[in-house]
Amino acid sequence: MAKELTFEEILKDINAHNFKPVYVLMGDEPYFIDRLLDGIVSNALPEEERDFCLTTLYGADTTANAVINMARSFPMGSRMVVVVKNANELKDIEELSVYLQNPQPTTVLVLVNKNGNFDRRKKFVSRAAAIGVVFESQRVKESQLGGIIATFFRQNGYTADMKSVSLIADSIGSDLTRLYGEMTKLVNSLTADVRVITPELVEQHIGISKDFNIYEFQNALIAKDSFKAFRIAKYFDENPKQNPIQVVLPSLFRLFSQLMVAYYSPGKDKNSVAQYLGIQSWQVERNIFPAMRNYSAAKVLSILSVIRDTDEKSKGLGGSKVYNGDLLKQLVFFILH
Repeated sequence: MAKELTFEEILKDINAHNFKPVYVLMGDEPYFIDRLLDGIVSNALPEEERDFCLTTLYGADTTANAVINMARSFPMGSRMVVVVKNANELKDIEELSVYLQNPQPTTVLVLVNKNGNFDRRKKFVSRAAAIGVVFESQRVKESQLGGIIATFFRQNGYTADMKSVSLIADSIGSDLTRLYGEMTKLVNSLTADVRVITPELVEQHIGISKDFNIYEFQNALIAKDSFKAFRIAKYFDENPKQNPIQVVLPSLFRLFSQLMVAYYSPGKDKNSVAQYLGIQSWQVERNIFPAMRNYSAAKVLSILSVIRDTDEKSKGLGGSKVYNGDLLKQLVFFILH
């Protein structure tokens, strides 16, 4: 069985025009799958050949036999690229293992599953792994976001201070497509003399207000800064499209859930707590420890319950007709008192 390559290794081979006869791209993180698929198409086929040599099929609307027939056809150019999207919906997908015993050398077959993973015990998966690439695209953890952001800027010739990294991570989250898109927009907008990413640049070019965002909202609640917390809640209420309550509440639930778990950490130093929570030690020092000084475990448990109740009311469950802005203000009052 061929070695299972990393995303970077696969992309490097693709960019070098070293193509495999089959790629199985699967998993819950669409960003890496889309990058690899785009790389295959753009590198394997000149733009003028794509109308004739690129075929896209959908699992629910085709059969394994149709995929095989297309893959075995001879290209009108240098090669054929056959992409099967939603390949998990291809009912007789196991029959592809027959084709993979003797794949067409001028065809690149790409099987895409963004809804999870194929069973690796399936014959077509094991055969694809032996002659080509099987890649599992996994969701990134929150603890990885800081490293991803810092690495992106470093690879593009910039340094980013911790607050800028945190501001981007907390405001955009783990939607990698949006995250990379916003960071690319930021670096493309800078002049050649700028080499350091600051919160002011993030605010200016990504459109995140450093005073009125989820990151600063959490900071205000952690510090029990009532004036700032209610000021930001009012801003969220006045700008619901940029700051919908359905985005604010999960971020608060995540913060207080981490805080609740932190109380049960066997070790009490920042490194032990960080390892127990699966986050970076600086996040513990910046968020968790200050919050533990201001909130007891019992209070945090009550806060989590009220956040759940607020979330249900914001969705109209239980016949609630309370305005979302008022729900958020009520929640802030409960948290701070």
